[in-house]
Amino acid sequence: MCLISVAADIFDETEAALKKISPKLKANCVGGGRIQHDAADKKLKVYGYSQGFGKADHEVSVSILKKKYSDYDITWSDEGY
Repeated sequence: MCLISVAADIFDETEAALKKISPKLKANCVGGGRIQHDAADKKLKVYGYSQGFGKADHEVSVSILKKKYSDYDITWSDEGY
């Protein structure tokens, strides 16, 4: 499976869903990456980048994740793919 096409497919589906809500809404992908999830230890690690969309601002991603997973240890790194 090609992760680039998966990311692009997810973006296309999200953009189409937004258009159904309002034709004036526009989506913009600001980058990508990966999330490693360890449910047993309640840890999330945000890292890497998207070959098609580049690297997201992982600090922003972590900030969003902390709102939902406040009991998790959440870290980020620019290392890895």
